[in-house]
Amino acid sequence: MAPASPRSSARSRASAKAAAAPAGQPIVSSAHLVSPHSAEMSEFEFGLIVAGNAFHRWVTHCMSAAGLKDLTALDVLVLHHVSHRARDKRLSDIAFIMNVEDTHLINYALKKLQALGVVESSKNGKEVTYGPTEAGKAFVARYREIRESCLIHALRADDALNHDIGELARLLRVLSGIYDQAARSAASL
Repeated sequence: MAPASPRSSARSRASAKAAAAPAGQPIVSSAHLVSPHSAEMSEFEFGLIVAGNAFHRWVTHCMSAAGLKDLTALDVLVLHHVSHRARDKRLSDIAFIMNVEDTHLINYALKKLQALGVVESSKNGKEVTYGPTEAGKAFVARYREIRESCLIHALRADDALNHDIGELARLLRVLSGIYDQAARSAASL
């Protein structure tokens, strides 16, 4: 058995420390932000940070295993979105659906993906749309196979767990709206 890397050892220690928190005490990343009205929101935010980082690590490693290396999580997600429903999409549509305010980030990802030959653009009048190339479709298909094998199979979800995951997805959409509204309010201060 190979020795654990320093990064995985640090993660293991952090997980053990979090697991050792006294019962009933919230696990938060920023105790100074905990509100007496909703300690749960601070727990959620910590969980979101940890889950978001794990998810980003997962998508980049999965796409790397599919053969497309050195992409950021946003690059991978843009490729997936461009491939979604086999319809070409405009830059503004991609940014809107992904809830990315800075369209230059999406534009940069699209240019990078075009340079790799996995996304192509087409122009219809003044409108530019993006879609996957055949190579891009092949990488997305291979990603799906790896996802099924490594993630879905490991999840071993039953109907109850799938229901919980669906409910979690619904709550994340609700909370996204709440965070967006709060961001608009903060921007006007």
